[in-house]
Amino acid sequence: MPTRHRGALLILITTFVFALHDASAKYLTLFYAVPLVIWARYSVHLLIMLVTVAPKAGWSLIATKRPGLMVFRALMLLGVSLLFQTALKNLPIAETSALMFVAPFFVSLLSGPVLNEKVGYVGWLATIAGFVGVVLIARPGGALSGIGVAYALGSALCYAAYQMLTRKLASTEPAMRQLFYTALIGTIATSLVVPQYWEGAQPTLAQITLFASLGLTAGVGHFMFTWAAKETPASTLATLLYMQLVWVTLLGWIVFGHLPDLPGAVGMAIICASGLALALRRASTAKPSTRN
Repeated sequence: MPTRHRGALLILITTFVFALHDASAKYLTLFYAVPLVIWARYSVHLLIMLVTVAPKAGWSLIATKRPGLMVFRALMLLGVSLLFQTALKNLPIAETSALMFVAPFFVSLLSGPVLNEKVGYVGWLATIAGFVGVVLIARPGGALSGIGVAYALGSALCYAAYQMLTRKLASTEPAMRQLFYTALIGTIATSLVVPQYWEGAQPTLAQITLFASLGLTAGVGHFMFTWAAKETPASTLATLLYMQLVWVTLLGWIVFGHLPDLPGAVGMAIICASGLALALRRASTAKPSTRN
């Protein structure tokens, strides 16, 4: 299989894995508190890295010249997880995922003052269109919970900060070290609060399997995304990432019996189209990268 086709296939599988992760987490939040679900996601992820990566990588997984930024980045991802899963308790999975896709628009708004990057008129038009899509999904008088929408947008804002921090750290911090820090900090932070949320309910075997799958799908998904990104042109990558909305819509229908209404579906389509335009513009203006 040609490298480009293999990368595209990996992205399609990756988006499905992430969709499975979100559907499993939403199901578990019907029975357990969000911090407990998040703790399971990070602790299993950390355990997998300690078993599979740490023996070979050793101290290089932890040694960093920028510990403050690494910890802050990990906390931003933890914020993404907590706010997103809380939003899932209040909103359908498809609409919640669509609202998360406004993160690139937040990046555009913040990239000027934070990263000194020029947005341009295409970026501004795409950002405005994206927020029109948000209004259609979260329209006043609609069926969606206002607090749920606020949680989803807060998660998207944290994700935008996480993306910008990832770009700032990329020059000095390997991807595997960044991945380890997110698992380590997420596990430590959630372990501090989990005892007060554990109510003594014993999970079934199926629920234990789902808890374990959260860390597995998160770790596998990020690994496959990194692998695909090395083999897939940025424009193709940006296009296929929006397949995740297709997967979560299908899973939302199959597992939870929900489909977006017409205005919500139009809003999701606008977010996809404007986000895709923004991603393709970045891909066309990015400097060619070299591989070591």
